[in-house]
Amino acid sequence: MRILAIGDPHLSRVATKPMTVFGEGWEGHPEAFFEGWRAVVRDDDLVLVPGDISWAMRFEEALPDLEDLAGLPGRKVLLRGNHDYWWPSIGKLRAALPGTMWALQNDAVRIDGVVVAGTRGWVCPGSREFGEQDEKVYKRELERLDLSLAAASRIAEPGDVRIVMLHFPPTNPRLEASGFTERIEAFAPDALVFAHVHGASGTLTPNLPGIRTVFAAADALRFRPTLVWEPEERSSS
Repeated sequence: MRILAIGDPHLSRVATKPMTVFGEGWEGHPEAFFEGWRAVVRDDDLVLVPGDISWAMRFEEALPDLEDLAGLPGRKVLLRGNHDYWWPSIGKLRAALPGTMWALQNDAVRIDGVVVAGTRGWVCPGSREFGEQDEKVYKRELERLDLSLAAASRIAEPGDVRIVMLHFPPTNPRLEASGFTERIEAFAPDALVFAHVHGASGTLTPNLPGIRTVFAAADALRFRPTLVWEPEERSSS
């Protein structure tokens, strides 16, 4: 089972919103997203989707987008992004998802020897726009990450591949350490996946020794999911 990632689908079957306002890189969206996914992903792959899944404001409006995502090849792990206003209680969401899709919130999942933890994240201290309200959200997201990493530690088994998924980058534009990077380094996963930044290619990618860092915003990937982990890697390392 390969592990791939692509974030920021920004689907909008009901809540129509053209993404070209964010730049020329979004020409042909969302068809390019679906075509790119089908060109890369196999049925036995696991695909991480770190947030901004649908523009819908209500859960019922997001269901067609979730159904479109479910119809694509592979199994999927979903994370909430800052634009996923439709995201309901985790129990309601999980009850609506098919058996090939999982949603993360304050916990972790283990799928065929792969443990995935994570949280949405937020802008980090040192960012130009960081204010008092941001401080509150930032601290709350750190608490959510603590819960998720603790859950991952409980369910992980020897030899598992461990991955942390965020929506926001875990650092500021100066790539300084944050509460996110400190916790991720202490957990020492095999890989970190994040998205959110549009019109840039990994400009907020921190240097985390020993941790593979994957920037997975859809437009930066030209709508083709990127490889995070090959099944042979652990056995050969």
